[in-house]
Amino acid sequence: MNNVNIHYRDTEPQRTHREKHLAWFSLRNLCASASLWWILIVALFAFPAFAKEAAPLAQDETVEKRMVDISSELRCLVCQNESLSGSHAELANDLRREIRTLIRDGKSDSEIMEFMTNRYGDFVRYRPPLKGTTLLLWFGPALFLVGGFAVLVLYLRRRNKAITNVPLSEIEQRQADRLLNAKEPQQ
Repeated sequence: MNNVNIHYRDTEPQRTHREKHLAWFSLRNLCASASLWWILIVALFAFPAFAKEAAPLAQDETVEKRMVDISSELRCLVCQNESLSGSHAELANDLRREIRTLIRDGKSDSEIMEFMTNRYGDFVRYRPPLKGTTLLLWFGPALFLVGGFAVLVLYLRRRNKAITNVPLSEIEQRQADRLLNAKEPQQ
């Protein structure tokens, strides 16, 4: 017989090094630590103390507001589907800078729009004036819609004329009769 001495210590499950580490690093121990709470409180109240008020976007807010109003009516020449005020292209930045300069020089909104139109054409405006050179811009989409509808109607009429009732040949008639009179397969 084996003589085995069992001690109280031997009956407890042995913990691995990882289990001991995890027990020490448990959330309960961390939250109970007064120093951790102190660090969290300091962090919550210290970081807002370093916050600063946002710097103004422009030196003169009235100039900036007028520039945004004018540039929202103009098309970005690079993006073409974005207004000048919303575009981040380099040319858009240059054009906004030019508009600010014109505003500081005392030009009116209509004079600035005229300057931009003379320089870049009516395409630069989101709402170009109705004149001979811009008729296609104004009425082009409607013309394309009407033209597309006319082409569709002509195609359907020609297709209907091409379809004629041709009688079946004798072989085709027998095949059709055989298919129609055939009993359905049993499942």
